[in-house]
Amino acid sequence: MAELIQVRRKAQVTLPQSVRRALKIEEGDFLEVRVKDGEIVLRVKKLVDKEQAWFWTEEWQKGERKADEDIKAGRVKRFKSAAAAVKYLEDKA
Repeated sequence: MAELIQVRRKAQVTLPQSVRRALKIEEGDFLEVRVKDGEIVLRVKKLVDKEQAWFWTEEWQKGERKADEDIKAGRVKRFKSAAAAVKYLEDKA
């Protein structure tokens, strides 16, 4: 998809609606701008609160992916109560 846009006063540009829809860009979103091989590259960025940044570390996300795989493969155990889950873990330790 290629569209022509014009640089306006104060170097402002407007992203075409088709681009915003395709990338789910909403008002207030952030875009990272860089120059690569003579081209302008825009990348959509989402900001995360500092208190929640741990969740997005590669180590944590690796664990999330593993947990998702285990759930899909049926490698899960269900308990009737939290106490039953704790007992199971204590017995395993």
